[in-house]
Amino acid sequence: MSRMVKDFVEIKDVTSLDALIDRLVAVREGLPDGGQAEVRMRGDDVFGRQLAVSFFRPQTAEEAECDARYATAYRESRQRELDRLQAELGVVCSMPGNRSRRLRVVG
Repeated sequence: MSRMVKDFVEIKDVTSLDALIDRLVAVREGLPDGGQAEVRMRGDDVFGRQLAVSFFRPQTAEEAECDARYATAYRESRQRELDRLQAELGVVCSMPGNRSRRLRVVG
């Protein structure tokens, strides 16, 4: 199963309702199946407002390769931090029924 990534399409510079509808139809036709698209107004009064369509798409091979490259380093850094905390805190008080007395990486 591939991982899903949230992506955005911003719709700017629309002058008429018909142009907006045409733009939204074109965006909808380009969405992947099961993308769970949402339309929201983004921005503010200073920098302007625009419609943004957010949707989920499958992760590309290049994105998956990049994630895999950094996943191991991220897990190792989390483990080092847990080891440091374990050394600083000493033995962790356990809840009744919990046999483990050490911190562990979850997730």
